[in-house]
Amino acid sequence: MKQISKKTGLTEDALRYYEKIGLLPPAKRKENGRRVYHEEDMQLMELIICLKKMGVPLKNIKDFASLSYVEDIVSVPELYEKVLMYRERIQTQVDHLQKILSVLDYKITHKKSLLKDASK
Repeated sequence: MKQISKKTGLTEDALRYYEKIGLLPPAKRKENGRRVYHEEDMQLMELIICLKKMGVPLKNIKDFASLSYVEDIVSVPELYEKVLMYRERIQTQVDHLQKILSVLDYKITHKKSLLKDASK
């Protein structure tokens, strides 16, 4: 579990909680009781992390995660629409951040004050 936590950035508590609420399937266990995670589990954890960063609530992530192994998201129109909506939201955030970068780059390149009229 510590290795997976380091690889994914998810805390051990988060992994246990996600398993408890059914977001992650119950982990396979070795004879000594230690959890064993496989590639599919890692892919699901990456999906969870991505969706969380997009601002998707955990209850909605369960919808995404439940399909991740078995279906293409296009086969569930309402889920596909949500993915498109989240993508649009992220694109808008990226666009805003790009504008901020452009202003900062201009200020840095032209050695301008961060204020519009700092000389007055």
